[in-house]
Amino acid sequence: MLPASLKRYAWLSIAAALVTILLKGWAWWLTGSVGLLSDALESFVNLAGAMMALAMLTLAALPADDNHAHGHGKAEYFSSAFEGFLILVAAASIAYAALERLLNPQPIEAVGIGLAVSVAASVINLATSRILMGVGKKYKSITLEADARHLLTDVWTSAGVIAGVGLVWVTGWIWLDPVIAILVAMNIVWTGWQLLQRSAAGLMDVSIPEEELKAIESVLDGYRQQGLEFHALRTRQAGTRAFVTLHVLVPGAWTVQHGHDWSERIEAEIRQAVPHAHITTHLEPKEDPASLADQELDRLAD
Repeated sequence: MLPASLKRYAWLSIAAALVTILLKGWAWWLTGSVGLLSDALESFVNLAGAMMALAMLTLAALPADDNHAHGHGKAEYFSSAFEGFLILVAAASIAYAALERLLNPQPIEAVGIGLAVSVAASVINLATSRILMGVGKKYKSITLEADARHLLTDVWTSAGVIAGVGLVWVTGWIWLDPVIAILVAMNIVWTGWQLLQRSAAGLMDVSIPEEELKAIESVLDGYRQQGLEFHALRTRQAGTRAFVTLHVLVPGAWTVQHGHDWSERIEAEIRQAVPHAHITTHLEPKEDPASLADQELDRLAD
């Protein structure tokens, strides 16, 4: 379950988006640059994504209930997928505006003050993205990480637009402005596609990261040296929560209590290696051939 306090970071993202919309819109109004217009349009995507993030973080923070026994963590993937979709819509809008300006070029005005305003907006996005990324990684929130990566991409996009507008100002080559806007749109498409892929992977119960799997195997190797065996290790990521299941094979002569005590120690060590993990173990006698027949996900009836 997500800490309810994470919602305040979504509010921070909303506030940053509103400020940057005003600043970038002002920069476009001053200069008439389609590159700066594309930058301003992406800030609307930031705002919509931040509002969706707030809604999904609120839902993900709800505790498990009768209808959602594993919690509501997967709600975060809807937020990142929605933001990915909005990014693609923004890219199409930017490309359309850029192509129209390429066919009908117009001079850029008040470049100096327009660029200064755009730089100020980029600084706000950079500071916000660093805060969101730190919190997102700490709590493994894909919603905050997606928002942070999008804002960081927005910073680099703004840097490209600012450089392009500056080049137009210096060289007088008006065509550079819409060409750079088209490149910006292509970059935004890539970001949106990556977000959609990651969201789809989460909804399809993707396994936990490789480094965490290695940490679990390291724990199990220590117990293998003590005579225990393991199989049917399965993991999945659901927002901030990881789910781990495995079968623990112990000597058949052990009592249930003794086997249970060992399982509890194993679960505790795995939980230390993979924080926020829900771990389920299934105890089996390692001498029984039937213990080896249930390794597949879909076990046929005997």
